[in-house]
Amino acid sequence: MSDILVLLDHTAAGALRAPVRELVTLARTLTDGAVHGAWAVDGAEPDDAALAELGALGVGTVHRLTSDGDLHVAAVLAEALASLVAATGVGTVLATSSFENKEAAAHLALATGAGVVTDADAVERVDGRLVVGKTVFAGTWTTRTAVRTPLAVVTLKANSVTATDAPAPAAPQVVEHATTASAGALRVRLVSRTERPATGRPDLGSANVVVVGGRGTEGDFTQVEELADVLGGAVGATRVATDEGWIGHDAQIGQTGVTVSPRLYIGAGVSGAVHHRGGMQASGTIVAVNSDPDAPIFEIADLGIVGDLRTVLPQAAAELRRLKG
Repeated sequence: MSDILVLLDHTAAGALRAPVRELVTLARTLTDGAVHGAWAVDGAEPDDAALAELGALGVGTVHRLTSDGDLHVAAVLAEALASLVAATGVGTVLATSSFENKEAAAHLALATGAGVVTDADAVERVDGRLVVGKTVFAGTWTTRTAVRTPLAVVTLKANSVTATDAPAPAAPQVVEHATTASAGALRVRLVSRTERPATGRPDLGSANVVVVGGRGTEGDFTQVEELADVLGGAVGATRVATDEGWIGHDAQIGQTGVTVSPRLYIGAGVSGAVHHRGGMQASGTIVAVNSDPDAPIFEIADLGIVGDLRTVLPQAAAELRRLKG
């Protein structure tokens, strides 16, 4: 089976993002060949700590990807990846399922004729062919897609794979790969970029635990944030909460916001409208706290608690602290 290329998402400080570990773990199960990593040099370099982590995961080669264009621009990144695919001969490209990566995946598929599947939650080899699973229609259908093209491009939702180190660690070789962006890609110019202020919480799109506040919070997210911090989780919100200005729009979960698939989702004062369910229904375990026993979210909840979130959430946080000692 052909080699696999993993796009190595990283922070501005050069730390690997958590879902990359899942991607590399998945890549090892899909090929008996080599696992390559593509590090887009957009200001941060792959340091010794990142290389050691990648080596433990089994990445044999890290391609230091540079361009005369801005690699934050999806079209520029896609052209650089297309050049790297041609140079390495890989048959599969894996990336985390972020807004930026999905846009780059579309450009890459257009440039290479690849088959592309976004928001996947399962990938396997069946008779030598890549078969990708994903949920569609607000999480109501589960589909399986066989990629028939020579090159497959797949973006994977966070928390779809349990990350593990390789049985035999590698010593990654860093290889330079410089590219030149086309005139078409350079037509898009990044004017400014603002990093979100650090909260100490995990990224919403990749967190294992997400605690979400809805209309029932009435604008007070104190209990939601407290429980999230006890669980080491991220804080999310419904569209109503963000539209009211109670929390930033970057916390919105739903069809027009962030799609999440944590192992544990806790909705507090969340009614469960269809547009919100479309962004969280693939969660592993769903816990709902709502004072309305007829709230639609109880239809999909694994555990439903009818009660006031201002009473239930502090009690849960206190008990969790007690259990932790």
